[in-house]
Amino acid sequence: MKDTAVDHIEILVEEPSMEVALDSLLPKMIGHRIRYDIRRFQCKAELLKQLPSRLSGYASWLPTTSCIVVLVDRDDEDCKALKKTLDKITVDAGLTTRSNPKRNKVQVINRIAIEELEAWFFGDWAAVLEAYPRMDVNLPNKAGFRKPDQIKGGTWEALERELKKKNYFKTGLRKIECAREIAARMEPSRNTSPSFHAFKDVFSNL
Repeated sequence: MKDTAVDHIEILVEEPSMEVALDSLLPKMIGHRIRYDIRRFQCKAELLKQLPSRLSGYASWLPTTSCIVVLVDRDDEDCKALKKTLDKITVDAGLTTRSNPKRNKVQVINRIAIEELEAWFFGDWAAVLEAYPRMDVNLPNKAGFRKPDQIKGGTWEALERELKKKNYFKTGLRKIECAREIAARMEPSRNTSPSFHAFKDVFSNL
């Protein structure tokens, strides 16, 4: 990724459950070889609103051994258009991306969870079963669930619906609790979500 080894990553995420999930997942991806700090916002709109000023601030001091990863949900947006928006914000702030590197240096990597963080949970159904044993073991083989990134109608809504069927979260999905329980049991290598692997590969290439 760079001509200088990365030893620190600043990770910007859009909401608390994503922060909780990454706190479990990142050590499995990078071990202790790279330090990281997660900067959490309250929602996607807040992250996108503050991103230009936040990245401009980073541009004034970011060491050559550090990089920034921005992770947002796609939700209902066009993935390519959202990625283009993120890259433009980055370049306008004076930082480099993989599509706009400078002297082979990339400072910011923008990644999108398709369509939401919960798609990654569907991608490691064994972790869901370990956290919530009454869940349907055959769900990933059923129509509509075979491709985690293509589940229709919202992945967090789908996960909530399936959990309620088995008498979990009867009053509604508690996203932070659910993220903590599932992510703690996830194994990155077995995930079937392409967007998860696009995110994981960021750390493989540092």
